[in-house]
Amino acid sequence: MNLVLTVLEIVAPVFLLAGIGFTWVKLGFEYRLQFVTRLAMTLAVPCLIFVALMQTEIDRAALGRFALAGLAGYGALTVVFIVIVRILRLERRTFLSPLIFSNTGNLGLPLCLFAFGTEGLGYAIVMLALSVVYSFTYGIYLVAGRGSALKIVKEPMVWATLAGAVFLWQGWETPKFLTNTMDLIGQMAIPLMLLTLGVAVARLTPSKIIQAFWLSAMKIVVCALIGWGVGWMFDLGPTAMGVLVLELATPVAVTSYLLAEKYGADAESVAGMVVVSTLMSVTSLPVLLGLLL
Repeated sequence: MNLVLTVLEIVAPVFLLAGIGFTWVKLGFEYRLQFVTRLAMTLAVPCLIFVALMQTEIDRAALGRFALAGLAGYGALTVVFIVIVRILRLERRTFLSPLIFSNTGNLGLPLCLFAFGTEGLGYAIVMLALSVVYSFTYGIYLVAGRGSALKIVKEPMVWATLAGAVFLWQGWETPKFLTNTMDLIGQMAIPLMLLTLGVAVARLTPSKIIQAFWLSAMKIVVCALIGWGVGWMFDLGPTAMGVLVLELATPVAVTSYLLAEKYGADAESVAGMVVVSTLMSVTSLPVLLGLLL
């Protein structure tokens, strides 16, 4: 009973905030998605990342081992889903990207923070950074036939991660007034990301729901198993293992839909996977948490 209450205390704030964003739009209220997303991704999230890395008490060797595990996890997911897409004869441009890439930002960061505290947030930020770099290169290549290394250079989250890693490595700290300012800005990130997730899901028009259901279910199972397998191979501790499994098993990222829409893939099918996998996560993520805690 205590475990159930603990899991509910972790996931309830995450889905309630997303639900508020969903309801807000359904009631007809204005929500400037482009503005809020830009505010979060160019200011709030980079501040959150930088301060969290600078102040983390996680051993640098442990972070390095976790980063290697994250790379191995994405590599394994890529190989497995390439094989599955070929066997099932699915269109690669449409389905491979949403199967590989998960919502490590909007849903992953707050979930790992509430489940594992500041230590979990530190590991989750590493996974977010890996996901951003991989999705802007291989992820875009899958849909558009070309990568976008220049976009990585322009991405504030990448620079915040690099700067935070340097400060962590050197043991530096910014002046207290600046740290407090960035910390305050960073506190906007998680509420904004969760509200925006709900808004984005509310505005999507899903199709092929049955296909989206079984693909989403398969994604959750495969990602969780690979997360556990890779975590065991790298001998990760309980917190690092939990973050790896949760981050890989989060729902399909909304960015997969945006890329499909932009580059002419089957965007409606991807929208179906985003909506269905997000709804399924209401039950799948608590189950995973119950197994991890």
